[in-house]
Amino acid sequence: MLNSKNMENKEKQNKEQQILTAAEQEFLAKGYDGARTTSIAKAAGVTHAMLHYYFRTKEQLFERIVDSKFSLMAQSMISAFGNPNHSIVERIRGGIGLHFDFIADNPQLPLFVINEIISRPERYDILYSRMRGIVDSVYANLQRDIDLAAERGEIERIDARMLFISIMSLNIFTFIAYPFMEPIMGELMADREAFLEARKAENIATIMCRIKAKE
Repeated sequence: MLNSKNMENKEKQNKEQQILTAAEQEFLAKGYDGARTTSIAKAAGVTHAMLHYYFRTKEQLFERIVDSKFSLMAQSMISAFGNPNHSIVERIRGGIGLHFDFIADNPQLPLFVINEIISRPERYDILYSRMRGIVDSVYANLQRDIDLAAERGEIERIDARMLFISIMSLNIFTFIAYPFMEPIMGELMADREAFLEARKAENIATIMCRIKAKE
């Protein structure tokens, strides 16, 4: 049986997670400036005072959400790009797919990041530091393995930084453009899940064609 201390800790963790879940929805939907801690507290089922007990400021809560999202993206990309048990082709293919899946699970995130940078340029430093950490964590080893594979004639040589830009451009644009393109594309996008699977396959094929070794 759980003793009173363990029950207290579990309850605290549950309350904190409820607040984080509500805060994520509020920030992604309304941005930092539009988000209200009173709305977050109400959605989380806690008092405003309790919210500030767990997270002293709105800024602290915002940074916790940003850290959480970028940490999840880093984990998914590192697990694919950094896996030495797979060939470089498999790692790149897997990395594209996992990044796409991450955005599919967090479709509001790309526009949220763009809007935050435009409306509050000072936030660029926060977002940049998170993204830089992700890129740095996989870049050096990936570039080394790309160069070695190119020397063996397995793939075309490519700058890993350009590869990241291509992946982000193709994957992120899919979700930013989706609301605008859906009425135009008609039945192509009528089944969202089927369209996203097809689009992911297309993005992977596009980049794999770029790195395919020339005969």
